[in-house]
Amino acid sequence: MTTLIETIVGVPAASRLGHALNARTEILRLSEAAHDAVLLPREPGGLSHGLRAALAARMCRHVGDGALIAHYESYLVHSSDLDLAVLTRPGGVCGDPLHDAMARHVDLLTLSPREATRQDIAALKVAGVSEADIVRLSELGAFVNYQLRVLAGLRLLKEVEA
Repeated sequence: MTTLIETIVGVPAASRLGHALNARTEILRLSEAAHDAVLLPREPGGLSHGLRAALAARMCRHVGDGALIAHYESYLVHSSDLDLAVLTRPGGVCGDPLHDAMARHVDLLTLSPREATRQDIAALKVAGVSEADIVRLSELGAFVNYQLRVLAGLRLLKEVEA
């Protein structure tokens, strides 16, 4: 099975990096499983699949990862939440205080996670985000930012190898 990370990076299987990735198939498999669990959970709670896709695309736009932006926007296009497309853009707001608060929070988690405080969680609660959805939002932010960093590192290694 080829994972999303392997597909996006496009590492030749015969390369040294390809061999290194082959030795880490379990990590790649678990990353793929985490992707599916965070983006397409059976029980999405207050974060619909479309909202998750929009927020993921937004985080990817902050970093400038075109391949992941396209990946997550394709999820949004196939959802019933096309009205949330504005949230895929940094600074974009949809006018719903709940969704806009979530977008601000993923911005914080992506751009300056060290600055996140209890007050940021309190702001989410004031906007109406439930505690369970705060956990879901944090999982989404953590996973997408992990994915972005793994891809950046693999791309750099691929470039150095070439």
